[in-house]
Amino acid sequence: DGYEATRSIREDASLNCQNIPIVAMTASAIKGDKEKCLAAGMNDYLSKPINQKELVATLNKWLLPANLQEKAG
Repeated sequence: DGYEATRSIREDASLNCQNIPIVAMTASAIKGDKEKCLAAGMNDYLSKPINQKELVATLNKWLLPANLQEKAG
């Protein structure tokens, strides 16, 4: 369960990974799913089928340092 896994990661200070980006990738595109993912502590949400440009943009958004994002934009 991705929701529970995300909550566990965010709540466990001993993991020292509360700031690691978590992006949901789901086949479910039901209204309210994105909000549920964000409420669980995920940073972003993508629904399948995954669009390659959207995937790359989302990964860049969360993985590139801020100064590189500005240069890439």
